[in-house]
Amino acid sequence: MAAAREAVTVPASAGAVTAETNDYFAKRALKKGSAGWLLLAGLGVSYVISGDFSGWNLGMAHGGFGGLLIAFAAMGIMYACMVFGLAEMSSALPTAGAGYGFARRALGKLGGYATGVAILIEYSIAPAAISVFIGGYVESLGLFPGLSPVVVYGACFVLFIAIHLIGVGEALKVMFAITAVAIVALIAFAAGMIPHFDAANLFNIAADGSAGSSSFLPFGVSGVLAALPFGIWFFLAVEGVPLAAEEANDPKKDMPKGIIVAVSVLVVTGLTVLLLCPGGAGAALIGESGAPLPDALNAVGETGLATFVNYAGLAGLVASFFSIVFAYSRQLFALSRAGYLPRFLSVTNGRKTPTWALLVPGGIGFVLASALQNGDILINIAVFAAAISYALMNLSHIVLRVKEPDLERPYKTPGGVVTTGIAFVLSCVAVVATFFVDVTAALCAAGAMACFVAYFLLYSRKHLVANAPEEEFACLAAAESELR
Repeated sequence: MAAAREAVTVPASAGAVTAETNDYFAKRALKKGSAGWLLLAGLGVSYVISGDFSGWNLGMAHGGFGGLLIAFAAMGIMYACMVFGLAEMSSALPTAGAGYGFARRALGKLGGYATGVAILIEYSIAPAAISVFIGGYVESLGLFPGLSPVVVYGACFVLFIAIHLIGVGEALKVMFAITAVAIVALIAFAAGMIPHFDAANLFNIAADGSAGSSSFLPFGVSGVLAALPFGIWFFLAVEGVPLAAEEANDPKKDMPKGIIVAVSVLVVTGLTVLLLCPGGAGAALIGESGAPLPDALNAVGETGLATFVNYAGLAGLVASFFSIVFAYSRQLFALSRAGYLPRFLSVTNGRKTPTWALLVPGGIGFVLASALQNGDILINIAVFAAAISYALMNLSHIVLRVKEPDLERPYKTPGGVVTTGIAFVLSCVAVVATFFVDVTAALCAAGAMACFVAYFLLYSRKHLVANAPEEEFACLAAAESELR
């Protein structure tokens, strides 16, 4: 029988209300040593790989090829700069809280919590959107004629959450295998499209006469801003790699290597589809496509390869769905363990996976997918929340460099605060850009964040756990500051 939980009062200066006993944390323990850098890199690629198969191309309808290319470059720079900062912070502060933990130490309780819930909204909404896309793929492939899309959504959540409940090592290996299939499909797509590439096809959208419009920017300067959220889609969620910090073999070495390799792979795969899809089939066609890779192959006569890539696109969607379920569960686990959200959500099962942190967001995601059946609005909500979290995480790196220059950093960001300063500015631009695409989605995400902040102000700020890992990091920093 488990021992009773106890709590003892700690000084207000510790930054929380209570400290919990070892029994509390024994019920909230993750399995350590389950992932090396290669699995972590695979996790990072898996988060994002579905974005190469669908969604990104709609940015061409907003900005043309030139607008989307600039958006890809800008957001690629933002992610690369941010990833270097995350690599540093995850090696110095390796906890399951990741972005929340970094911001907690740099920006205080409210700043850390706001960062954590922005990440949580992103990762909770994204699987709902991806399940809708999976339902569309299943229907287009004619796999189960007459089957309700809602059944497909439910099957996704039930099956993949069940695999995660078995154990993190098993889940990451399944994810790695599915991601490998998607990568093979992208290589096959590139091989089939290269012989048909014609640069003239990139610019076959007519200029609309707006300010700065041309064959390169058919919708002018405003089109570039409108395309920015679709540039994010090439990289969305790769920042979730540090959420596996407490389950890595050697987080101080594995985290930086894993996340940097992941974003490097994604730059290559993203640029490949961005150039070859419209370069073969034309920007006008690809900008309106629901399945850009198969449609591009069909347009150039590669019908057999198009069928293969269509099925593999389903594998890519499954990989992203599967991995983001991991991400939302770890972010919720960390926030709950520290008392910011209801504590029962962080309890782990016998295989050391957070049961309720997997089930509750999964249930919410299924309800949203079934009620809306609109992947576009769901993913726009996720993008807005993501952009907010990016700004806060980059700011955290800058603040930590200034406030704690002597903090042990096994990995250091090349360029220091200049690098994350660039990422911070670009992430703020991305926040503004989301309003150009979907004001309703942006307001929905902002409203959800406001509700979370209200919960913190009215309740959880008085019920925090002082010796949760992320809180301990912050308390140690405060104590060291007082000694100095």
